[in-house]
Amino acid sequence: MTKALFLALPLLAAAPLLAQNGAPQTPGQADPARVAAGTYAIDNNHAQIGWTINHFGFNDYFGIFGQPTGSLTIDPAKPNEAKVNVTIPIANIATSSEGLTKHLMSADFFNVAQFPTASFQSTKVDASGTKAKITGNLTLLGVTRPVTLDAEFKGAGKNPMTQKDTIGFHATTSLKRSDWGMTKFVPFVGDDVKIDISVAFEK
Repeated sequence: MTKALFLALPLLAAAPLLAQNGAPQTPGQADPARVAAGTYAIDNNHAQIGWTINHFGFNDYFGIFGQPTGSLTIDPAKPNEAKVNVTIPIANIATSSEGLTKHLMSADFFNVAQFPTASFQSTKVDASGTKAKITGNLTLLGVTRPVTLDAEFKGAGKNPMTQKDTIGFHATTSLKRSDWGMTKFVPFVGDDVKIDISVAFEK
């Protein structure tokens, strides 16, 4: 078997998904009917939690947390009963500056030596069509406070590479870092933080 053919096999396997009504389509589609009930695990190779914060009033700066883990339990017939649990490895924080990344890990900010992870557990889901408000408890720096995510269903289907049922969501929220005791350099480094979440779940 040639290398080119070996690399092409996943695309050949996906061909039935990519040709419907004569037009190419991605395997995941924003069709709730494609969602299979059950418990899914985060595909942490395709999940990111981004944050944006103002720096000295000059510009916004952003970074990401990668490799979160967790689960989603969902029944498309009862979307308001969905449950989400996520663990965020704070030590996996990434920015474009090596020095800033190390500073963010220090006791001035995330204090990863004492608090290496953060977590979110949903307590309520209010779904409407392909959108939902997900309320839950965010634990960070040993402090637990409620937050609400504005979530949007992005797509569901069979992943052609893994052959697993997969569903994806995008969510946003805003929070004040001082509510979790992270007060260093406020207000010079902003208190308000925008959170942007993109996550795929598979089972």
